[in-house]
Amino acid sequence: MSEVKPEIKKTTIGGQALIEGIMMVGPNRSSIAVRKGDGTIHVEEVGQSERVTFFETVPFIRGCIRFYKMLVKGTDALMKSADLSEEGSPKPAEEEGKKPSALDQYMTKHYNLMVTLSAILGILLSVGLFILLPWLIVFLATKIMGSALADTRWMQIVLNLAEGVLRMIIFFLYLKFSSKIEGIDRVWKYHGAEHKTIACYEAGEPLTVENILKYPRFHPRCGTSFMFLVLAISILIYTVAGILIGDRGFLISAVTRIILIPIICGISFEILRFVGRHDKNLICRGLSKPGLWLQKITTAEPDAPIVEVAIAAMQAVIPEDADADVW
Repeated sequence: MSEVKPEIKKTTIGGQALIEGIMMVGPNRSSIAVRKGDGTIHVEEVGQSERVTFFETVPFIRGCIRFYKMLVKGTDALMKSADLSEEGSPKPAEEEGKKPSALDQYMTKHYNLMVTLSAILGILLSVGLFILLPWLIVFLATKIMGSALADTRWMQIVLNLAEGVLRMIIFFLYLKFSSKIEGIDRVWKYHGAEHKTIACYEAGEPLTVENILKYPRFHPRCGTSFMFLVLAISILIYTVAGILIGDRGFLISAVTRIILIPIICGISFEILRFVGRHDKNLICRGLSKPGLWLQKITTAEPDAPIVEVAIAAMQAVIPEDADADVW
């Protein structure tokens, strides 16, 4: 008789690569594990509200709320990892006994405020770069070609499609240029380790370095895949909005794009959940391919010490109830 392979578990546990570390978010607990400057691994449980609001359970609304909460939590974890990764490292002689600046003292005193402001700034920069910049370029192009041609319905479709393609190109270039930043290759390796560790856990194998390294570094339920879905869905939503609203001028067009962002995020989140649950379906597998392809940029093959950090983060959030984290 042929051996029957066990069903692969799909977990809701997700993570984020940090500076020399990883954050894992489980159904009941969240943790960060960071390789400190002295070589030891620091594991710390980070705050996670047990209370789930009503709107976090409503389809097409929950995605935006969870995305924002994850962004704030991720920003907090990133700032902590930056400090932890330097602990134990020898300091330059000129920094010995040096008092923190007034800015450092203020940021320490108002840490939660700084985390929230950093997360909001990240959202604003993303909206400006990936939503408003492509639209502005196309908007200026319509002024050059003349309003008579741009006001036709078929040209509205063409312009919105061109804006969507331009948005994809900007996102791709952003990832490529980000990869050139010094030290980002280490972050990509931790991202790969996060995916491998989750895949090993979903397969039901013991979380050992040897087991984890044999799994692929690409995972269908990744934030990179979510971002691609957001950009892809935005093409459809903005095209429909352009047909219904038409050319209403600079201000209304800009405000419309901002207002529609929560709708786009909500739809993208539901599609990601559906695709994640039905990854054996041919269409769903096709939808996940672009996101997996982009992970060739945002992940890298980790080494054993990096996987050890991923294991520490993962073990801290695995629920006691085996069904509590089923996707």
